[in-house]
Amino acid sequence: MNFNLLFAGGQGTSGAGLMAYLPFIVILAIMYFLMIRPQAKRQKEKQKMLGALKKSDNIITIGGIHGTIAGFKGKEKKAIILKVDKNTSITINRSAIVGMTDKVDESETETIEDNA
Repeated sequence: MNFNLLFAGGQGTSGAGLMAYLPFIVILAIMYFLMIRPQAKRQKEKQKMLGALKKSDNIITIGGIHGTIAGFKGKEKKAIILKVDKNTSITINRSAIVGMTDKVDESETETIEDNA
């Protein structure tokens, strides 16, 4: 008995190598166009917005604080002086800004209603 023929397996399937990987390639392409590309686009838009900030812009921070930019600190202007009230100013990092007050969607902020 010839053992080489028993363990050789199917030799007719050698041409289907690329077709076996096609579903994985399609799934990766779908993930790129539905998840990765839109996220990169939003990140570019946010970086553009952060670079274009100027004095007297109304902004919202990650913590939900609304305020007006009163000035900048540091050489690279990474810290922002945020005027919250008439007598209250706080210093925040530029990366803590979610967006401009007039350009933030309602879906990005959560409203907490009082039960009073």
